[in-house]
Amino acid sequence: MMRWKNAAAAIVAALSLTAAAQAADPPKIRFGWIVPVTNIAPVLFAKEGLSLHNGKSYTYEAVRFQGSPNMVTALATGDIEIALLAWSSIGIAIENAGLSDARVVADEIQEGIGKHYTHEYMVLKDGPIKKVEDLKGKNLATNVMGAAVDIAMRAMARKVKLEFPRDFNIVEASFPNMKALLLEKKVDLIPGVLPFSLDGELRSKANVLFTEKDAMGPSELGFLVMKADFIRKNRAAVVDFYEDYIRVVRWFTDPANHKEAVAIQANFAKIPAERLESWLFTEKDYYRDRNGRPNLDTLQSNLETQRELGFLKTKIDVKKYADLSLIEEAVKRIK
Repeated sequence: MMRWKNAAAAIVAALSLTAAAQAADPPKIRFGWIVPVTNIAPVLFAKEGLSLHNGKSYTYEAVRFQGSPNMVTALATGDIEIALLAWSSIGIAIENAGLSDARVVADEIQEGIGKHYTHEYMVLKDGPIKKVEDLKGKNLATNVMGAAVDIAMRAMARKVKLEFPRDFNIVEASFPNMKALLLEKKVDLIPGVLPFSLDGELRSKANVLFTEKDAMGPSELGFLVMKADFIRKNRAAVVDFYEDYIRVVRWFTDPANHKEAVAIQANFAKIPAERLESWLFTEKDYYRDRNGRPNLDTLQSNLETQRELGFLKTKIDVKKYADLSLIEEAVKRIK
């Protein structure tokens, strides 16, 4: 009997040690991203010495996706902890994917802030389109129906009483193919996004008809979304992550580090650094808040435009789906 008691005690002790070891394992933070160079997730810790907590209170992994819909699914199923979403996808995630526990927690990039980059809608210099009203009966390109550039394009058309599909046609195409479509006159207008809009040949043959900022003001182009349950269970580790994240963003956007920051992104994307030096992490790039703070008022305005154009059914109060306390705590640590 004593032997069985000893064995049972040994099993209990072993299970307790295993549970303690599992509890001590730092949580993994998997960060979804889409676009090389523009998105910082894949090179977040490429510069040594900026992260104080990675590998200690949390572990990190960057996970690439082809688009926001797959990333929303992965967030919902627990396959990633951070989804990088745009104003055009967060509302749909809440409405259609049932992500009622989604929380906007930090910022990556904003569009149309001050002198920073805003998406450009381009037409041929020698073509017939000189004003927005001239788009009636024309073929307009977008990457995906319902994407940010698509909604902004429709918002601008509505300002002059043009509506899809009554007054113009929309053609879907990938951003790398936009230039060829315009120059070969297969479409009459294309959206220009970084870095494709900086193409020298395109610039020499096309004019900017309007910008996304003209259509709807500034926009929240990319922000970080987490599930409330994961935050609640791992709050200390998540704050540690955002302390590291903000420190990295400040380093990459510091003009003193420009050459090295560009080299890191160029090396990862396997493109010549000289193609990035003139714009990346400068005023010609998208705006990056040095404290990682998203503008919820801007996001609310973006969602209202989306709803007015019929892409959302309900009015969403973004403040109910935001938790900025994480970055606020993180910023206090590194001031």
